Amino acid sequence: MSDDTPRVRDLDIIVYGATGFVGVLTAEHLAGYAPAGTRIALAGRSEQRLTAVRDRLGVDWPVLVADGDDTAALERLAASAHVILTTAGPYAKYGRKLARACAAAGTDYVDLTGEVLFVRDSIDENHELASSTGARIVHSCGFDSIPSDLGVHVLHERVRADDAGDLTDTTLVVTRLRGGVSGGTIDSLRHQLDQVRRDKRLRRLAASPYALSPDREREPDLGRQSDMVSLRGAEVAPGLKGSLAPFVMAPYNTRVVRRSNALRGWAYGRRLRYREVMSVGTSRLAPVLAAGTKVGLAALVVGLSVPPTRFVLDRVLPKPGEGPDEQARRTGHFTIDLFTTTTSGARYTARVKAKGDPGYAATALMIAESALALAVDRKDLPASPGGVLTPATGIGDALVRRLRAAGMELSAQPAA
Repeated sequence: MSDDTPRVRDLDIIVYGATGFVGVLTAEHLAGYAPAGTRIALAGRSEQRLTAVRDRLGVDWPVLVADGDDTAALERLAASAHVILTTAGPYAKYGRKLARACAAAGTDYVDLTGEVLFVRDSIDENHELASSTGARIVHSCGFDSIPSDLGVHVLHERVRADDAGDLTDTTLVVTRLRGGVSGGTIDSLRHQLDQVRRDKRLRRLAASPYALSPDREREPDLGRQSDMVSLRGAEVAPGLKGSLAPFVMAPYNTRVVRRSNALRGWAYGRRLRYREVMSVGTSRLAPVLAAGTKVGLAALVVGLSVPPTRFVLDRVLPKPGEGPDEQARRTGHFTIDLFTTTTSGARYTARVKAKGDPGYAATALMIAESALALAVDRKDLPASPGGVLTPATGIGDALVRRLRAAGMELSAQPAA
């Protein structure tokens, strides 16, 4: 079924996992900002909890009960809506059957996953099927990985408009960040570590920079591309000061951006080398902080991989369903800058900036606007037969416009 073929459905958007912390925030955003007449429903495992969320929001949306393991119920959900939005993770446990049901029904799907192995499985299981039905299965529509994927997208679009060549060395720098770590993100990390600990093949796959590529054999050989780098700002761009440490989300986001490049026929450039880091400032202690961040991230992974230390960490790390209070969500923010050099030698920068806790308030906005773009802005979507796509290739400029209208900055320009 092509995007031009009308699809008769009872609903425009179903929010699955609507009783979870981020699910409630997402439903709140839709209740406040969805265009009049948008048909929305709340779905999950508990009718009582769903009804409580609906009453809290003051809406008259239907509530639909479906367990994540009930294939028949998930198929009925998928057949009833244009878009399924799910915040129920870890997605390797709770998203696989739902993504499959959407691919089969020709229903668009968005989630918040940052799980390399789950997305790889989804590509292998659903890409061809979704291409045949016209479904857009768009993973990672929150802080993982919209700022990264759309940041590179708007950077590329500006470079292309200026006829300045292709992207080569491109670095994303998390310049400012205030917000908490999601308990769901920690739970997803635990689950993936359990998988790779049991299977060496999966460990190698997760470590591959092209783990999400549609065809890894066709990817360019650009040498080692490490996600655990510590740099000086001057190594990224002239005039950029301070020390740069590894970014915890880089091992996932970088693979999403590389998939976008490959799905677009390597439109960003065959010589694109992409990495992500975070700024730790310009003080005398900054190099120590950068090194300490690298060690700390490695220690977290090891700690969650070993039962005795995992038991201790589980007592102090955020749990699924937990999150910051309203003030913390409101006062959070992030600023991300991207720097690139093109094949013509030109330098460009891009910025992605938003208010709200990145993992909660901003993420709820991003996934809600992703679902709205798919549901009501179909004429503005990138040309695609469907498949397992990325935010840039599945929603593209339709989402850029929506996020800008919602107050996010997404901009690109020649470097000063």
